[in-house]
Amino acid sequence: MEYVNLGRTGLKVSPLCLGTMNFGPQTAEADAHAIMDKALELGINFFDTANRYGRWGDTTGYHGLTEEIIGRWFAQGGGRREKVVLATKVYGPMGDGPNDRGLSARHIKHACEASLKRLQTDYIDIYQMHHVDRATPWEEIWQAMEQLVREGKILYVGSSNFAGWHIARANEIAKQRDFMGLVSEQSLYNLATRNIETDVAPACQEYGMGIIPWSPLGGGLLGGVLKKIKEGRRAFDHLQKQVEEKRAQIEAYEAFCKELGEEPAAAALAWLLHRPAVTAPIIGPRTMEQLTGASLRAVELKLDAGALAKLDEIWPGFKTAPEDYAW
Repeated sequence: MEYVNLGRTGLKVSPLCLGTMNFGPQTAEADAHAIMDKALELGINFFDTANRYGRWGDTTGYHGLTEEIIGRWFAQGGGRREKVVLATKVYGPMGDGPNDRGLSARHIKHACEASLKRLQTDYIDIYQMHHVDRATPWEEIWQAMEQLVREGKILYVGSSNFAGWHIARANEIAKQRDFMGLVSEQSLYNLATRNIETDVAPACQEYGMGIIPWSPLGGGLLGGVLKKIKEGRRAFDHLQKQVEEKRAQIEAYEAFCKELGEEPAAAALAWLLHRPAVTAPIIGPRTMEQLTGASLRAVELKLDAGALAKLDEIWPGFKTAPEDYAW
């Protein structure tokens, strides 16, 4: 595994990030622990989670469960915590009170301390804002993050689901405070969903931030979905609708992957690794097989200019703003 810098930082991470959202709701704890052990064995040292992970719907668990599963894995020792670059998130509601959510200084403090306890660690490598809080001024947010850095509870700050102007605003105010600001942005980004190319990706490049794409396979759309349906595997209802809407593109994509001699999932992940500012797509395996399959091939797969042009032809992207919608 060849490690890369996270954006402009000196932090070295694997070019694939292990997403843990399935740990708890869909993956039993023992299996999750085995997957994390295997990820480290394969050289994947970048793990992503969130304080909200662990609950799907109203009855399948509770918020914080995923962090607890990771914490119990760290507690097994063997250098597990020291080997992992750990990212978690703050923003979503973690209780019924009016201050149990958002990015107020109070909630950031309490949420961070709760995450540290669940994760059984004394620091978080990358503390990510899961969403923009339009009701809290940046001066307050940065004051809270600066305090956590001083206390050694977090090392870097990242964002998730920000617009380009949010990234610019946040970093400019951080600069005024002589604070490092945002080092990464976690965004929805894949061949079929390329909206961030208008302003988010250029903003990340300008500020030296690493892009961490979530849903890199479009929820399964880019993972050989037609082949799987043909084999009798049932697609989720929402995915089935997308398949019908984009069938011509998916057929062209899977046919091209066949020409390349590559699995669609590997090609989709490899394409992201060729994109400017992308550090590490998040892979969220539910099973060991999903971890050790096409994901690892993506790291080795080099797409030439012809292949990249063909993928752009099948899945058209965006120009940077304002050229995308103006002259």
